[in-house]
Amino acid sequence: MTEHTSFLGIPVHGDITRGETRVEQKPIEELQPILQAVLDDPTIVEFGWRQYTPYFNDGEPCTFSAHGTWVRTTDDKDADEDELEMWGHRSLGKIPGSRNADTGQWEYGAYEGPDEARYHRCKALEKAIEGGHFEHVLLDSFGDHANITVRRDGIEVEFYDHD
Repeated sequence: MTEHTSFLGIPVHGDITRGETRVEQKPIEELQPILQAVLDDPTIVEFGWRQYTPYFNDGEPCTFSAHGTWVRTTDDKDADEDELEMWGHRSLGKIPGSRNADTGQWEYGAYEGPDEARYHRCKALEKAIEGGHFEHVLLDSFGDHANITVRRDGIEVEFYDHD
């Protein structure tokens, strides 16, 4: 397909292969209050995530992303990172849900847990980290193939081996 467009006022002709559609990037200033809300919670000890570009993706493009957001509370001191991921966190609680067989839509129940406001602050953090809107900020700040741990006194970045 021939595209007729321009680049800086110069006509462009030819076959243009569009790359992956990326979400609009947001500035670091929009991430700060989300991070701060979790850091200000005295029951949150630390939190983190993994970020990397996969080496292989079954023939699909390998693109950078962040995932595996986890949160450690004062009740989770001996828990493994896998037990602290947001999808099934043992001390933050949960909002149970299931897919409606007739409509295919997800339906959610009421929050179950000790502090719904804390849960929603942590879910907002997860959405910010994993939602793609801050990928440039995260990549520029912490690099690729990284395991990030955030504490009140600092941020630790370790190489993440994902193969």
